[in-house]
Amino acid sequence: MEGLEITVLLGLTILVGTMLAPRVRLALPLVLVVFGLLLGFVPALREVQLPPETVLLLFLPVMLFWESLTTSLRSIRRDFRYILPMSTLLVVASAFAVAGVAVLFGLPWEIALILGAAVAPPDATAVAALGRLLPRRAFMKLKAESLTNDGTALVLYAIAVSLAVGGNITPLSVTWMVVVSYLGGIAVGVLVAAAGWLLLRRMRATITINVTMLLVPFVAFLLAELIHASGVLAVVVAGLIAAYLGPRITTAASRRQAESVWPFGVFLLNGALFVLIGLEVQWVVHQTSLRMIGWLVLATVAVWATLLVVRFGFQLLSVPFQRLGGGGAAAAHPRGLRTRAQIVSTVAGMRGAISLAIALSVPVTATDGSTMTGRDEIIFVTAGVILLSLLVQGPLLPAVVRWAGFPVDHAADEEYELAERAITGAAMAALDTLASEHEISPEVRDRVRRDGYEMLELANARAMARERALIDVEVGAMEDLLDAPDPLAAGAGDATSDGLGGVSMSPDTSMSPDTPSGRTLQMVATSADVDMLQRSPIIRHEEYARLKLAVLEHEREVLHGLRRAGTVDDLIVRNISARLDLEQLRVQGIEPVD
Repeated sequence: MEGLEITVLLGLTILVGTMLAPRVRLALPLVLVVFGLLLGFVPALREVQLPPETVLLLFLPVMLFWESLTTSLRSIRRDFRYILPMSTLLVVASAFAVAGVAVLFGLPWEIALILGAAVAPPDATAVAALGRLLPRRAFMKLKAESLTNDGTALVLYAIAVSLAVGGNITPLSVTWMVVVSYLGGIAVGVLVAAAGWLLLRRMRATITINVTMLLVPFVAFLLAELIHASGVLAVVVAGLIAAYLGPRITTAASRRQAESVWPFGVFLLNGALFVLIGLEVQWVVHQTSLRMIGWLVLATVAVWATLLVVRFGFQLLSVPFQRLGGGGAAAAHPRGLRTRAQIVSTVAGMRGAISLAIALSVPVTATDGSTMTGRDEIIFVTAGVILLSLLVQGPLLPAVVRWAGFPVDHAADEEYELAERAITGAAMAALDTLASEHEISPEVRDRVRRDGYEMLELANARAMARERALIDVEVGAMEDLLDAPDPLAAGAGDATSDGLGGVSMSPDTSMSPDTPSGRTLQMVATSADVDMLQRSPIIRHEEYARLKLAVLEHEREVLHGLRRAGTVDDLIVRNISARLDLEQLRVQGIEPVD
């Protein structure tokens, strides 16, 4: 098929899947994989291949960079003792366990190790798409693990391929590969992020800022691959640094544009990727002889079950080490809840496109020109494991999460409310100083002060409303009065409450019934006695804009100070920053397009 036909078909498939998924109550990636499988019955569509370089060089940098931008650095620091072994030692253990099972099914050891390297790492895109049902902290841990484990898998893959094609592998060469992969990837990520920072701090146009940000993951991946380092790790490191420094080197307009464009682009790439995975599985099945399919299906199920068992067992064995040095995540939960959390983490560790890309990258011939044995078996088993992972673990995950019975965590809501009150209170305390610095009249200063106090009262009211709602739920559960009227709803019509904990305005009684709001424009002053010496509305607006922008900048400084102190999580900072950006754009106006 032609490229345009494939593009249109993928777009229509994603559209239909997006509309159908809520109706059948399935996650969108699962629906898209099934659609891909169904489309694979059409011979012409089955020929649509998923080149490994497409995943590694086009899909992966964009998706990994976005997931890095939306990852909590505080969560990584807090759970680093959990993330590090899960993204390194667990990948190695899974690869060798799978290799052992594959040898039992008749694969040569070197080929079996390639298979183990392909299926060992949980996929970041699958985790991001299907893992949001998890509690917030568990999701962040799994996301951070899946962002960094690909580097370990690719090192193992390079070692296994060298062994399979007859290369000379020594302990020194393996050590050098690991060092170059990890340290080289980190170094490239830091250098690319630093270069991006130097460029972005001199830019103010929205388009140039976002084009530069788009180039960062591709440049990081390319440079890392040129020195045989981990391109995945380079993109992740660059993304984490960009997430931390971005608010200081980008503009409100560029951030709002990026917040709209990046999620949409990643959504389309993710959707296309899951459809192509379904097509690829169909292609693999039709390329395999009938007498081999039964044996390969058994091998696929055995490999998939091995990955689950190894992941759960590794978490059990690593608990004592996570406790060493004081607490950690493992010691924070009772034993029963910790075991349930480990089961949930096991089910949530799904494989995806990176595994298929590794399998498809297996060379067809060895160095001596002979055909590489076992390549078709690697691709079949890898595709089967991905399919089982998405179509069995994916639908099972919601039920497992409900069974685990995690306690409701309101820490994020409390942190958000704390941060909102802290930055608004700090801005009100500094308002007089800011007004004096910017030569603002008392009239405009008092107007901004009223706005600030209303915002502070709204934040306090929302916090109180949430606490009251929690109390009402607990009382209702204890008294078994689920049908009782909500006490909060009774006050919805009160002039002092908007139903959301905020302050609502009373109707404007000065407006005449025959001139409803928004229908006509009225002259504010028509008398000839108007004082021409009064301050111009334009001057008042300019003063208001200057003071409001100064207040917003002060709030940002306080917010970033809370993040540096570890008081507020990075994702909460991101949400509040988005609100501040919208406020700034409301005052400044949208940047004109050239």
